[in-house]
Amino acid sequence: MALQQIKFAPGIDRQDTSVGAVGRWTDSDLTRFRYGLPEKIGGWQSLLTDTIVGVVRKEFAFVDLDGNRYVALGTDKFLLVYFEGQLFDITPLKADISGATLSTNSTTTVTITTSTAHNISEGDIVLFDNVTLPSGTGFSASDFEDKKFQVITVPTPTTFTVTMGSAASGTVSAGGSITLKPYEPVGPAAQNYGYGFGIGNYGGTITGVGTTTVNNSGVIAAGASSFVVTDSSVLPATGTLLINSELMTYSGNNTSTNTISGVTRAQGGTADVEHANGSTVTNATDFTGFGEAVTASAVTLEPGLWSLNSFGEVLVATILNGKTFTWNAGVASPTSNRASTTTSGFETTNNPTATRTTLISPTTRHLIHFGTEVTIGNVQTQDDMFIRFSADESINEYTIEATNTAGSQRLQDGTRIVGALVAKENILVWTDNALYTMKFVGAPFTFGFEQVGTNCGLIGQNAAVEIDGVAYWMSNNGFFSFDGTVNSLPCSVEDFVYDNIDTTKGQQICAGINNLFTEVLWWYPSSGATFNDRSVIYNYGAKAPPGEMGNWYNNTNTNFNRTTWIDSLVYPKPYATAYDSTATGTFPAIVGETGLGQSVFFEHEIGTDQVNPDGSTTALLSFIQSYNFALQTDQGIGEYFLAMRRFLPNFKVLTGNNQVTISVSDYPSEDVTATTLSPFTITSRTTKVDTRARGRYANLKIENTGAGESWRFGTFQADLQPDGRR
Repeated sequence: MALQQIKFAPGIDRQDTSVGAVGRWTDSDLTRFRYGLPEKIGGWQSLLTDTIVGVVRKEFAFVDLDGNRYVALGTDKFLLVYFEGQLFDITPLKADISGATLSTNSTTTVTITTSTAHNISEGDIVLFDNVTLPSGTGFSASDFEDKKFQVITVPTPTTFTVTMGSAASGTVSAGGSITLKPYEPVGPAAQNYGYGFGIGNYGGTITGVGTTTVNNSGVIAAGASSFVVTDSSVLPATGTLLINSELMTYSGNNTSTNTISGVTRAQGGTADVEHANGSTVTNATDFTGFGEAVTASAVTLEPGLWSLNSFGEVLVATILNGKTFTWNAGVASPTSNRASTTTSGFETTNNPTATRTTLISPTTRHLIHFGTEVTIGNVQTQDDMFIRFSADESINEYTIEATNTAGSQRLQDGTRIVGALVAKENILVWTDNALYTMKFVGAPFTFGFEQVGTNCGLIGQNAAVEIDGVAYWMSNNGFFSFDGTVNSLPCSVEDFVYDNIDTTKGQQICAGINNLFTEVLWWYPSSGATFNDRSVIYNYGAKAPPGEMGNWYNNTNTNFNRTTWIDSLVYPKPYATAYDSTATGTFPAIVGETGLGQSVFFEHEIGTDQVNPDGSTTALLSFIQSYNFALQTDQGIGEYFLAMRRFLPNFKVLTGNNQVTISVSDYPSEDVTATTLSPFTITSRTTKVDTRARGRYANLKIENTGAGESWRFGTFQADLQPDGRR
């Protein structure tokens, strides 16, 4: 027979069987479709030689009035700004604590004592200033002055410890003087504990019912599987405990001896660390039930998240369930300033102090707080369904008067507002169950609200994007779009995603737009993963008929894991961040850092590989795998075995080498026992490949195996001949 062309439809189909999906691709990694053809995605390179301490959870690019470009980066510990190839720490600070003293005991541990309660927790960052040291420590003031320290333990409300790089030379008790500048706390690196929609309060808060203290005749050592508390009768027989910032489960509670046993440490991505006597032990087993109002708490179980917006050239930054700060890029030497609530001309001192997320309306310039306080300044009145907005052009004016446009509204469908997004004609507001539009209507109501969808809630704060007037988002039960009407997005990899996703970590999901290739991307954590380790991509430019599955593809390559993504608008290429919990970041420099991990800041669609902060290269290995195809004869498809004598490589782009693997099988169910013909190495000079393949069905795999390689596949041409029915 003459050469036959085997064509494959664009996109990955993991919903059908190997026979039902003939002419489709079944699996891929680091591969996209462009003009209907599969190709390896572009590479990426680090923008910095530094790596960022902690996990970046939000990126936002903006421009000042002079045309200077900035990227704000919100992490679980810091608020940073990227400008002219450098990072600057603009994290807001809490009130100074003056007159703290220092104690040493010939170890690397240094104890700081304050005269009043410091309200500092394990893992917090504290800047030391105005340092004078007592004699006998072996340290110098420069070891502490203007240095940032990670708090290791909090033995009492007036003490905490930090770790030095070397041991003290002697014992000193409460000497010297230090001014402490605590950083505003953001939240955990990971979503620590919570339930999915319909079970409990997704991302809820600990009620605080049942607290005691550590009474262990010494510290609870890291790794300890049992310990004693003051009164274990206030705790359940089994459950989850929070000690400082560490979550742990336990299976035994002896109320006669107050002993907690069967302890499993470092749950939910928290760190297994030492805990001093007197540390508070909180029952984290009980959560606010589904449909009930959440009791405000200082302990949050959601990850540390930021909302980042711009009011002109002023950055507006809100911590999840926390305060709102501003940073003015338009002043002289802006990078020497920190974000604050008292930025001149852009104060937020009258703003709510507990808000889930914020945004700025694009035309009227109202600062809108979602899931915020009913009574401003009282965190106990935070209502996760309550919306409050400032007067127009005034982000610090919230008192509702006849002469301004400040106001409020409470939504009804759902238990909490998850996220909000500026769309073409509306502001879109998602709860955990519904979608609302919020549109400026003028006096007396300012904004009008309309529910436009139900059972289509948002899975996480950063899981929705908008492009060309259409919003796309990920829900607990599928993918959706909104173009004036809520539409379900049929997904050809839906089972692959939702059968293995950890929906209890929905707040870690990151969505992004890559308009260079008309793609919507979502990164999510699979079951058992602490952080994002998979991605799914929808090509919105490849329009599918209504009701049909569009052009989807997925990735599991760990090099492509991302926690944030911004499109190529302010900058010519997309910028994104990747997190490694096992590495140590270099910026900002933190003394005594432990367990914070590092994020790398990448520019995408550059070259063919990953270029790391140290200049080294990591090869990006991509592949695509087809479903089975069979010989077409007058008697139908698959009636005859096929004999493949040769195939002709057809690549639109081929840089370096590529490999093509042919697999044949006698029956559709024999995928496991299929005969695989050793990979054939293909170069730009390869004209044909001779094979001796025989089977009823065949499939092919295309992949690159080294650095500097790129490819774009065309049409598969093969010499196929019938070879009997058996």
